[in-house]
Amino acid sequence: MKDIYTIPTFSKNGALHCVIEIPGGTNKKIEFNAETKTFEIDQRNGTDRIIPFLPYPANYGFIPSTLSDRSLGGDGDALDILLISEALPTGTIVEAIPIGILKLLDKGEYDYKIICVPRDTKKRIINVTTYTQFLKKYRKAKDIIESWFLHYDTDGDALISEGWGDEKEALEEINKSLNH
Repeated sequence: MKDIYTIPTFSKNGALHCVIEIPGGTNKKIEFNAETKTFEIDQRNGTDRIIPFLPYPANYGFIPSTLSDRSLGGDGDALDILLISEALPTGTIVEAIPIGILKLLDKGEYDYKIICVPRDTKKRIINVTTYTQFLKKYRKAKDIIESWFLHYDTDGDALISEGWGDEKEALEEINKSLNH
């Protein structure tokens, strides 16, 4: 498999590339292993990590060629995304539009989630392209997403929410996280 981390952050038409690790509606915590270049179920205490909670509310993954810099308070991983669309297979690369950012802290490290919709209107299940539209049309979905992230890890430390930001804040965080 091609090294996913070499895929550019943005496509030629300016859309955001998103790599899907975990299809929406599943409970397996799947992650891309950069060394083996494969997608694997995450391990916790030597066993497959299956989330003992409601399944992922949307497709979860990362933005290639980004890094949440530890020296700036990040978690040292690629920037996380939550793509609101029908379930997509692990390994799918999607062009997306960021509509917001959920700002979470995980043990004192930033663990921000960029909330996106597919660029292709035929693949969208919600018809929004901005945070304002998302709030106006889908405020309860926003609340569900935040609540899910705050409560899904019943075996780990609770995440802390520092609120939300709009698509401009999401793009600022993406640009700050670009590998140079």
